[in-house]
Amino acid sequence: MFRRSRSVLLVVLGVLGVLGVGVLAGCGGDRNDDQASGQPSASVIDPGPVHVHGLGINPSDGALFIATHTGLFRAPKGEQTAVRVAGRYQDTMGFTVVGPDRFLGSGHPDLREKLPPYLGLIRSQDAGQRWRPISLLGKADFHVLEASGRRVVGFGSDFDTRASQLLVSDNGGETWRKRKLPSALMLIDLAISPDDADLILAADERALYRSNDAARSWKRLDGAPGLLGWRADGVYRMTLDGQLSRSTDQGRSWQTIGRVDGAPAAFQAERDALYVALHDGGTVLISNNGGRDWTVRSRPKQTNSSGS
Repeated sequence: MFRRSRSVLLVVLGVLGVLGVGVLAGCGGDRNDDQASGQPSASVIDPGPVHVHGLGINPSDGALFIATHTGLFRAPKGEQTAVRVAGRYQDTMGFTVVGPDRFLGSGHPDLREKLPPYLGLIRSQDAGQRWRPISLLGKADFHVLEASGRRVVGFGSDFDTRASQLLVSDNGGETWRKRKLPSALMLIDLAISPDDADLILAADERALYRSNDAARSWKRLDGAPGLLGWRADGVYRMTLDGQLSRSTDQGRSWQTIGRVDGAPAAFQAERDALYVALHDGGTVLISNNGGRDWTVRSRPKQTNSSGS
């Protein structure tokens, strides 16, 4: 998935570069001109969401946020249409909601912005309207980003070496320590226990792993890999073919619950619902009964141009 997402990114950046649209970081983008706001001209076709990387619910209003290669999208509570946030095209590869209107992210900037290609860790305190750098600007690109309290765990690329790395922060992302990777393969997801921030699960495309010491060491687990979400009633895993299961013993065993039709692009376990984004251009499904049944939560707004 990591390699596939990077190839998709190159295609997206190439298309947006030709169109003159780019992926806007929003770090310091307070000007009101069209270029700074990330709005392309009315004649440019808006690509919509391309490859969903993350999902999250804003506690302040219940809105669903969808992080993609081509921007952040928002579907208000009770509404199915997801629309672009602030007209921005920031490539938000890592994304997590940490509080009301408070998001963490990572990825790549708009091609028109004079910013490094790796955004490091960035933060929004106004529900994605504006973003500010916290750390590692120009140094890191997190493709997987998870947080619990002040603990933040990120997996991605180091700009200098182009090597994969796993970093852990205990102060909200201000400073980091490098940790051991559970395998030589790219990680596709991470999950932190809501009860113990030292307890972390990780998945690559072949296996699951558990750490009991904040990613200092890892143990391989039995069972198929998948996208992960951890809430009070257990860990949820959606395998890459759409099968959902739950573990109540920290990933040692799994009970099958149900499935969705299609491969998941992103998965999120919230306190009262489960969410999954599909590889079909931005459809997000919701389950309110622990994954047994699924309905459409949101679809992207269909437009011919940014001005429509």
